[in-house]
Amino acid sequence: MSKTPQSALTEERESSPKPRKRLFEAGEMKVLVLHFIAQAPKYSYDIIKDVAALVGGNYKPSTGTICPTINYLEEQQYTQVVMSADERKQYHITDKGREHLEDSQETLEKVLNRFETRRRIQNDERYIDIKNSMESLKAALRFKLQNELSPERVSDIAAQIEQAAINIRQL
Repeated sequence: MSKTPQSALTEERESSPKPRKRLFEAGEMKVLVLHFIAQAPKYSYDIIKDVAALVGGNYKPSTGTICPTINYLEEQQYTQVVMSADERKQYHITDKGREHLEDSQETLEKVLNRFETRRRIQNDERYIDIKNSMESLKAALRFKLQNELSPERVSDIAAQIEQAAINIRQL
């Protein structure tokens, strides 16, 4: 029994490993960590939990990601360490850190909005059709890209995606 193109795409979407992509652009993690420390003094484990909760989708930053970020913030004097009674490092924001965070509000808002939208699409039943359609589009693109495409075909695909984006914006 031969598969329809739609069933082949659905199977491709469900069976293909998810490609790893960067969740954070340069500097975004630093601003986000500083934002969490500004809310209340934090231990590194608290920061990991805060980032994981924001991103969702089983993402949990490693200590290899968070510790260098925290060290950078301390070196820049955006944070300071206060040792707790049980000899654990607790990070507090400094005045210089508050100033830097204020200067970085545009970046922070961009990150927070991006993950709020992501969480809404992932978790809100009202958006399940949008989520499924986005996954179908990604699967269709992966399916097409398995073979060499002519420049004309690449241009056609890009134009269709761009037209879909325009149509969605105009809804």
